[in-house]
Formats: sequence, C-alpha cells, structure tokens
Amino acid sequence: MIQPLAYIHPDSKIAQNVVIEPFAIIHKDVEIGEGTWIGSHAVINEGARIGKNCRIYPGVVISAIPQDLKFKGEYTLTFVGDNTTIREYATVSRGTEEHRRTEIGSDCLIMAYAHVAHDCRIGNHCLIGNTVQMAGHVHLGDWAIISAFSAVHQFAKIGVHAFISGGSLVRKDVPPFSKAAREPITYAGINSVGLRRRGYTNEQINQIQEIYRYIYLRGLNNAEALTRIDLELPPSDERDEIVNFIRNSERGIMKGPSGREVGE
Repeated sequence: MIQPLAYIHPDSKIAQNVVIEPFAIIHKDVEIGEGTWIGSHAVINEGARIGKNCRIYPGVVISAIPQDLKFKGEYTLTFVGDNTTIREYATVSRGTEEHRRTEIGSDCLIMAYAHVAHDCRIGNHCLIGNTVQMAGHVHLGDWAIISAFSAVHQFAKIGVHAFISGGSLVRKDVPPFSKAAREPITYAGINSVGLRRRGYTNEQINQIQEIYRYIYLRGLNNAEALTRIDLELPPSDERDEIVNFIRNSERGIMKGPSGREVGE
C-alpha cells in the first residue's frame, strides 16, 4: 500500500495496512501506526510518532523544526494519537528543549491551514478550525473547540469542553466548559450545547452555570469567588475542574461580560 513514487526512509517504522500516496515524504526516525493514510505531498519529519487509523491529508507537514530562535537542534518529538485527522496544509512543529515534545491527542480534527507550534499539548476529541494559529506551549483540554481564523497566544490554556468562536484572539486562559467570544475575548456563557451532546445532565449543566455566576456575574474578585464556591456549592468533578484551572492560571482568565478583568 506504499506507492513507488513516495519516499520512505529505510530507518522509519511503518506498521501494517498503512497507505502512503505518491510524492509523500517520510523521513528517518518516524513511526506510523496501523491503518493510517498519508496523502500525497505530505511531509513527515524526524521525531514524528503517528498513531493508528489517522488520516494525514495532502500538503500536511508534521514534526517540522520549531519556529523558535532558541532551538539549537536538540532531539525532540511530535506525537499524534489514534484516529486523528489532519487536513490539507496544516503544520505541526516538534518540541523544544523545554518540554521535548508536541502532543496531539486521539480522535482530534485539525482543519486546513492550521498551525500547531512547538510544545503544544492538545487533548483528545479536540477540534481546531481552518487557519487557527496556535503559538508555542499552548495547552488545550479534551473536547475543546477553536473555531476558524482564531489565534492563540503562547502559553495560553484552554479548558476541557471550552468553545472559542471564530476569529477570536485568545490572549488569556479560557476556563473549562465556557464559551468565549467578542473582542477582546469575553465570557459568553457556558458550552451547554456541547455538554448535552456529550451526555452531561441538566443538573451538571446547572451547577456549571451557577459556578460561573459566582466568577463572572456577582461582582466578586477572583479570590472571593473561589472561596465562596468552595464554601457554598456542593463538590463535584466539574466544580473541581473549574476551580483548579482558575487557581493555576498563570496568564489570568478572560474577561467577564462587563469587561472587568477577573481578579480585579
């Protein structure tokens, strides 16, 4: 299933039932799992570890040298999980010395012309829209969605099940289960549609909404909101996910609807 016009380095490791189309290039120190399809003119560079049943479309470049002036040729890797699709001309840089790896989880969809920079960590079931540009060290939680034409600042974190609207400039962290929109990026409610699709109950969704009322709608600063959430709302996995995310945020989280910086 490897076309004769493809270039496959003899030191690469290609599993069974892999299809590699004409003019694809597979460099040394590459591993590709069973059932994966590599389209024409895709380039898989050194250090790529691609899982099973992935689909890598024409023109994709995976594990390219980072666009980072600090990179000095150190040995780093790029991981792509199982059942992930990367569409035309998307680019994924490998890691730098700081983390040594860029990671994309399983069951993800990365659309055409998107860029995933060095040391990014993308969870499972994520969707990255057309032309989304992610700078280095961005973290994306499971089931997060970034809509088309958005740009994400380096070191930003986006929580699980978060939704970011098209054309957004993500300069601050986006907490779990929330929707982000407008310019500058602002809290726009919770991702209730996505949560229902993934089996969250009305009770869970209502609790998430109540948590964000404390954070964004009651005029509390960050510390006050988190303290009252701990004291007044029942414990749950969702509560802990939100509270821990905000407490560990280094860039600070996005503004509330009034434009007030959370934490002021």
